[in-house]
Amino acid sequence: MTTDPTGGQPYDSPPPFDQPPPYGVPQYGQPQGYVPAVYYYQPPPPTNVMAILSLVFALVIAPVGLVLGLIARRQIAESGEEGRGLALAGTIVGAVITGFWVLYAAFWIVMMIVFAAFSS
Repeated sequence: MTTDPTGGQPYDSPPPFDQPPPYGVPQYGQPQGYVPAVYYYQPPPPTNVMAILSLVFALVIAPVGLVLGLIARRQIAESGEEGRGLALAGTIVGAVITGFWVLYAAFWIVMMIVFAAFSS
């Protein structure tokens, strides 16, 4: 008779079996012949590449990010791809940064006109 290396019960003796319940007592569990439903994993639709590029370009070259975001939103609406939030973020960030640059350029143009008018 060999003992368990952890110091437990010997290997030779199997565990005792319980008596089956008497007739009339319901047994719990799955009924015989039951086959569980099989669910297949359906991969999500791919992310629109233009949406990713719109957010990247919105931080680098804002007008390009704005245009790519608008194009990506149209493509996503037609194809059902993922990336709607990315395209929206690229559009918003691109528009805000482009707006700041336009205001900055307009300010300097106005300042040059004012200085040219007063210097002559």
